[in-house]
Amino acid sequence: MKIDTTGLTSFIPEAEIFQTLENTKNPTTKRVREIIAKSLDKNRLAPEEMAVLLNTEDPELLEEIFEGARELKRRIYGNRIVLFAPLYIGNNCINNCKYCGFRCSNKEVSRKTLTMPELDQEIEALVDRGHKRLILVYGEHPKYDAQFIHDTVVETYSIKKGNGEIRRVNINAAPLDVEGYKLVKSAGIGTYQIFQETYHQETYKSVHPSGPKSDYLWRLYGLDRAQDAGIDDVGLGALMGLFDWKFEAMGLLYHTIHLEEKYNVGPHTLSFPRIEPAIGTDTQQFPGVNDADFKKLVAILRLAVPYTGLILTCRESVEIRNEVIEFGVSQIDAGSDIGVGAYSTQGSESYEKSQFVLNDGRPLDLVLRELSEAGFLPSFCTGCYRLGRTGEHFMEFAVPGFVKRFCTPNAVLTFLEYIEDYASEETKEAGMKQVERELERMPDGDQKKQLIERIEQVKNGQRDLYF
Repeated sequence: MKIDTTGLTSFIPEAEIFQTLENTKNPTTKRVREIIAKSLDKNRLAPEEMAVLLNTEDPELLEEIFEGARELKRRIYGNRIVLFAPLYIGNNCINNCKYCGFRCSNKEVSRKTLTMPELDQEIEALVDRGHKRLILVYGEHPKYDAQFIHDTVVETYSIKKGNGEIRRVNINAAPLDVEGYKLVKSAGIGTYQIFQETYHQETYKSVHPSGPKSDYLWRLYGLDRAQDAGIDDVGLGALMGLFDWKFEAMGLLYHTIHLEEKYNVGPHTLSFPRIEPAIGTDTQQFPGVNDADFKKLVAILRLAVPYTGLILTCRESVEIRNEVIEFGVSQIDAGSDIGVGAYSTQGSESYEKSQFVLNDGRPLDLVLRELSEAGFLPSFCTGCYRLGRTGEHFMEFAVPGFVKRFCTPNAVLTFLEYIEDYASEETKEAGMKQVERELERMPDGDQKKQLIERIEQVKNGQRDLYF
């Protein structure tokens, strides 16, 4: 694929970001509270407002930021948490990213690309564990072109086992041209996710010395081309720890604003993974992000972009995940293994084939049980995507706060499917208690009546019911 960035300029105003961060140091209590109040009115923050929150250091005000993020999650997303799993299709790569175990110069990683029969085995293993939503991950390599991505998505959707199937496939792959995106879209994907890694151009150049990924602008405009191809669900991300985390947070906001202004819809999700150790890779050379700053980052992202989903991954420890999930996280992975082919081989040689190290190795069943016991509602819902509630249509439902009308009932039904088909006895007990609590919270009316009817249908063997 020929890379041509003629005429493109960065929409990340680096000098302006640095100046704004400098100008907003030592904010007043009044100003911080005004900004939190604006966010709680469900308004996206401006860069200056985000910078004020990023520069807040007073412990009492920080707690108000955390509580604001908790409250915003309750108002928009309720207590539901969407579950997914990553599935690595292949780790061949022609980039040489200094932080990545897949980089082409790394001789310690074991290269592997799944064949279609091997992909089938991986899908069956994931379905056997109860998964319904996946993100397929690919290295950047000529063999992983748009046709290959399309074909692996189609194959993933084709696998049925018992009551199980994958109902939503998201993509994390290299940027494509518009025609490539159109081909991938025709396979029925959900979100196309591209991480800029770092929005700071000098750092970007330093950590991406060679390969197609070394072109900052080609990657920066990757999701514009996806939108031009008709993919209206896109996901942004930055790898926290390559450069100053406050700058990267501002970069995510400016990227969000760019998409809103150009396409009238922002990103469906934001990801903020921290850099982690990787086989054959010196990650100690990068500044990283400590736990206190990471917690602050998650809360401020929630306040800055109220209607965008926040994804928290198994890179983080159980303790950190349990703490920051309350700050507005809407999606998490669980039962994850990022070694190519690891699900069907029970993790055999997983580390040698992995991009980095995970810190939360709990199985899906245990995560669901602990979420239920903590008062969260696990969800495998895919209803919005299959009813066309994506992009601008999603915002029409989300912005007025109506999304809970669909999401809570659909979460109940999909979680009940897991309880009926896959749950251990301990998880079944905890999960049914959570379902009962959700029903008690729902106001009486037609929707509650319909949900109760559909709950009985699920218990009687029907599947894939949604509002």
